[in-house]
Amino acid sequence: MKKKTLLTLVFIGFVLSTWAQTTQLNNKKFKVYEDSLKTFGFQTVNGENELVRRNATYSFIKTLVRALKLPGSFNYPFDSLKTISILKDPKNTFRIFSWPVAVGTNEYRFYGAIQMNNAEKLELYPLTDYSELIQKPGDTITDNKKWYGAQYYSIIPPIAANDPYVLLGWKGNNNKTTKRIIEALRFIDGKPVFGFPIFQNEAGEFKHRIIFEYSRQASMMLKYVPSEKMIVFDHLIPPAENMQGKYEFYGPDLSYDGIQYNEGKWKFRSNLKLSNDESESDALYNDPKKLAQPSTIQRQPAKKKN
Repeated sequence: MKKKTLLTLVFIGFVLSTWAQTTQLNNKKFKVYEDSLKTFGFQTVNGENELVRRNATYSFIKTLVRALKLPGSFNYPFDSLKTISILKDPKNTFRIFSWPVAVGTNEYRFYGAIQMNNAEKLELYPLTDYSELIQKPGDTITDNKKWYGAQYYSIIPPIAANDPYVLLGWKGNNNKTTKRIIEALRFIDGKPVFGFPIFQNEAGEFKHRIIFEYSRQASMMLKYVPSEKMIVFDHLIPPAENMQGKYEFYGPDLSYDGIQYNEGKWKFRSNLKLSNDESESDALYNDPKKLAQPSTIQRQPAKKKN
């Protein structure tokens, strides 16, 4: 009996030792890949021209896929990569990589991927930015191959069993305006699907996603307040009535609106009283070339569509 117990302990010790050696070896490989990704990531942002940035992006993607093919990749944080966003589902079922690449002078193309938590093989869904060809993004369901690109900085898990995930994202637009979005994400037959008509806008309509567009010189707050089950944001308006629809002039008027969860829908709320401080992540996803936030704009009543 003692001999049998001793053999069992020796076997367990051997398995643990082998596992530790394999983990250490994989961590070294991850670190090598991560160092390469940092170099390519820096070039995707700071490359001297579009060709350099694009080539660096392709190298970044190839290197990232190689790294994700290693066993245990889902749990490796890649936390030294500062040029991309990596968000993990609080339920630990998937994570999203997303990042922008400047094209031309002041425009962006977005790249990303969703990695599922699959211990047996790499299950990865590349996200292809299809923004320019989506004519009505507020009313459109898309998949990973026709993605309304953005850099996500917050993920809200389903509140009830059949609810989608909700993503908050930054979407640098052009040399005049910046965008932010509230996006819905579901998995149908295991595959990602974006867009779901659960978000009520200021006009009372329910949209698949909500898109904010405002002056590139302005700064906008968009964040989730878990205690209130509410997404809160700056109220954006133009400085004058005759500038309605000219989003290059829109900016915050120092009041706040929101959408609050209620039985599967996110319903619009206006003129909120906020007591919480802004999240640090809000500042990280503003256009780095912004100059100043307008503070003299006065709020005007919203015009509802007939």
